[in-house]
Amino acid sequence: MSSKRFKKLPEKTKDLNPEVIEKLLPEVKKNCTTKFDESLDLSFQINNKQKKSEVNIRTVVNLPGGTGKKVKVAVVCEDSKAQEAKDAGADIVGSDEFVEKIKGGELNFEKLICTPGMMIKLSKLGKVLGPKGLMPNPKLGSVSENIKQAVTDAKSGQAEIRNDKDGNIGVSIGKKSFSDDKLLKNFKAILDTLEKEKSNNTLKGDLIKNTFVTSSMGVSYKVKLGKVI
Repeated sequence: MSSKRFKKLPEKTKDLNPEVIEKLLPEVKKNCTTKFDESLDLSFQINNKQKKSEVNIRTVVNLPGGTGKKVKVAVVCEDSKAQEAKDAGADIVGSDEFVEKIKGGELNFEKLICTPGMMIKLSKLGKVLGPKGLMPNPKLGSVSENIKQAVTDAKSGQAEIRNDKDGNIGVSIGKKSFSDDKLLKNFKAILDTLEKEKSNNTLKGDLIKNTFVTSSMGVSYKVKLGKVI
């Protein structure tokens, strides 16, 4: 049986004509009737199936408006960089002993950052970190000599953009409590990142086939992009 809240949501939004994000945000927010601060999420369908290859996107974007989430960041580094990591705001900092704890399944963090020198030791823990999506990756900025910058980025509003095998990408642009200006800045940053990824891949035709926006417990609206990507 549908809840009273769900029955009040608009029906058949998939039949509506696509609209620009500026006009959709008020509608999406209006549907956020739960007691918690709902997330506003984008869903992209990309053209990842090519004749001779398959496009796989995995990158990060620094959202200027932040994510509205507190991320617990752990750093594995040499003792000489431990203070730098702590000063940058890392929640957990350690070296060899911490690696052993991770090996034993102690994964009480949401983001793991390491120096190149410590990556050699963490690379042996693929079976532990891989399934949780916690393995540091140079392309994602989580393997770096600049620990301060890596921690700052992870804490200040960094989001991962990654497609599945069917070409679907899901990424949040913020919370209901965010101003429209913040949400729009995050939206633009994500589009700019996808446009850059398109230029980095040998892709024929458009990258993005469809774009949708929704809230955690709301309905989905099709977004009309201002430009072809």
